[in-house]
Amino acid sequence: MPPFENLDFQVNKADWRKTRVQENPISEELKPGQVVFRIDRFAFTANNITYAAAGDMLGYWRFFPAEEGWGRLPTMGFGDVVASTHDEVSVGTRCFGFYPMSNYLCIEPSTVSATSITDGVAHREGLAQVYNQYNPVNTDALYSADHEDAMILMRGLYMTSFLSEDFMSENAMFGAESVLISSASSKTSIALAFRLGQTGNARAIGLTSPGNLDFVRSLGCYDTVVAYDAIDSLPGDTPSAFVDMAGSDAVVRAVHTHFGDHLRHSQRIGVTHWEAPPADGELPGPEREFFFAPSQVQKRVADWGAGGFQERLGEGWTAFRDGSRAWLDVQRGYGPAAVEPVYRDTLEGRTPPNTGQVLSLWENAEAAAGR
Repeated sequence: MPPFENLDFQVNKADWRKTRVQENPISEELKPGQVVFRIDRFAFTANNITYAAAGDMLGYWRFFPAEEGWGRLPTMGFGDVVASTHDEVSVGTRCFGFYPMSNYLCIEPSTVSATSITDGVAHREGLAQVYNQYNPVNTDALYSADHEDAMILMRGLYMTSFLSEDFMSENAMFGAESVLISSASSKTSIALAFRLGQTGNARAIGLTSPGNLDFVRSLGCYDTVVAYDAIDSLPGDTPSAFVDMAGSDAVVRAVHTHFGDHLRHSQRIGVTHWEAPPADGELPGPEREFFFAPSQVQKRVADWGAGGFQERLGEGWTAFRDGSRAWLDVQRGYGPAAVEPVYRDTLEGRTPPNTGQVLSLWENAEAAAGR
């Protein structure tokens, strides 16, 4: 039988500005228990650049292996099962989950339930379980066919912010009255500010570049917004927490120096300023802590049960998704020629903050939909 004609978008792990598109056909002669997804479309945001930055430390390069020296970035997307030798997975099943920037993905399900298909392929062993799961849309409580683009663009980002706020809330906000959020124009930061507004546990203070001030202020989810060079204009004696989405030494030092002992918690999540020097060495205030969302997922699923976790997440997600209509401009791109410039603009920080990029390696909408 002819193979599935597959393309992979790959990134040079030593120099992220170098990319290539490789032919990587997948055989239709599947081994017992294998499943092939046809990847309809995927989202690409600054969060995917964070995956590259943490590719070795957190194993993001391991999800979809490539030739030595090259990596395949994970993305959130939708895929449809087009071939299966697994008794519990039917052709035609549409799933939300972690996909490579490719046309197809072959997985080896280890467990299958009505709500999730877990890839048990050997190279994924030891990786965060939540990222190994593919959720059939017909049993996904958070799914809406009318909101697929918003779902792949922001559901994962909202969940990260939901969990970040939940972790701080579980610790009584570490005594903080305000949460300082760097890279305030990023979608994950917007989601965190929105979540803080939902819970009312602390004020959301946005830190951003001068060029994004107007946009961030227009969102209405931040109580205060200041440019990075005006951090010292904030009241330094307010008990505060810091959630760093930028990863810039200058920003981190400015926050820690200005707030000192009044900074009660310092949390690292993203690296939107990936070329900026990392914040190393001694800093005033608390020690910085890396926040790994899957660990909080595991804890809360144990606390609340899987259904309880999804219910709590879903209540907040729907409101955030619907509110994003006021500012989110979804743009579609098809084929390798469209994917590469979006990747490059995102890498270089040139993507407008209100833009949501939804991509496919198929050449047009009809091909992406399998028609």
